Amino acid sequence: MNVPFSYLQRQFSELDGYLADLRELVSSGSLTLGHAVSEFERGFAALHGVPHAIGVGSGTDALVVALHALGLQPGDEVITCTNTFVATVGAIVHAGGKPVLVDSENGYVIDVDQVEAAVTSRTRAILAVHYTGNVADMPRLRAIADRRGLALVEDACQATLGGINGRSVGSWGDATAFSLHPLKNLNVWGDGGLILTPSADLAARIRLYCNHGLIDRDTCAEFGINSRLDAVQAVIGSRLMRDLPAMSARQIANAARYDAAFGELGDCVDVPVRRPGVRHVYHLYIVRAKRRDALLAHLERSGVRAKIHYPRPVHLQPAARGLGYREGQFPMAEEHGRVAITLPAHPYLTDDEVSYTIEQVRQFYRS
Repeated sequence: MNVPFSYLQRQFSELDGYLADLRELVSSGSLTLGHAVSEFERGFAALHGVPHAIGVGSGTDALVVALHALGLQPGDEVITCTNTFVATVGAIVHAGGKPVLVDSENGYVIDVDQVEAAVTSRTRAILAVHYTGNVADMPRLRAIADRRGLALVEDACQATLGGINGRSVGSWGDATAFSLHPLKNLNVWGDGGLILTPSADLAARIRLYCNHGLIDRDTCAEFGINSRLDAVQAVIGSRLMRDLPAMSARQIANAARYDAAFGELGDCVDVPVRRPGVRHVYHLYIVRAKRRDALLAHLERSGVRAKIHYPRPVHLQPAARGLGYREGQFPMAEEHGRVAITLPAHPYLTDDEVSYTIEQVRQFYRS
């Protein structure tokens, strides 16, 4: 059996509806901004219970623009987690800030106990990453940000429709970045991103900056950038958004089957702690596994397309040498790089494919 990690061929096996929507868009002639983008932004904002959504060119752009719009100045410190995709830290650098890294906890998200200790007089913001689709402890982070007078930004690029204590991601931060990359929970046919914010003033600032700083066709209020969500991608996103709640529920159910099965394997497979009140949407289903590399090879031979995310934490990347961190400084993230494995859990798997994946993991440890 072949258990695919990528689901795009299955997801887009029937194209008629998408093509019909795209023909309508082309007929309108509104290929930059326009009704399709506005409609998608409104729908996405409503889905998360946040008043303002702004489409941008990518999830990385969403992070950079959010930090810029919040007033980040050269040398301002932004606290974030080393256990993340490199774009999180790269965005801080490109926005002019200085990344200050802390370790993760057992669910792969930022260790809040380390955050307050990292705050200095130069700290401007906390950037919380909802890594794997898990949700950071936003009530505690919001409290720290308010007490210290800091901006709070959510990196929800892997956590569309995630939540904590009944509140969606995107409703805790001053601004929240989302990615629409083809393999994200809500995806499009290329790059794309969104920023959510509860602030009308911040939303207006972001819209201005992302459209060259233009008030109108002939008046430039500031020298901005060009980071606009393509109308084509907005059309695709709007169609996929209709099915997103059901698809998320399916992915969560697949992860629950894995959790139950792997709990029977003792310390061979360590399923991370699932915190009460968290709606984990499992963009990535990651566990710690003994003999991880041998397990990966076994799964590959068996047709299960597992992956490793990410073998080298950000603080050990060549690009981070100037930040001054060293090996051994963040033991949880470094352990994750050595032993974590990602299994297919996407909503387009069949029940038989999930069962087969479970059996192959069991077979490896039995042997």
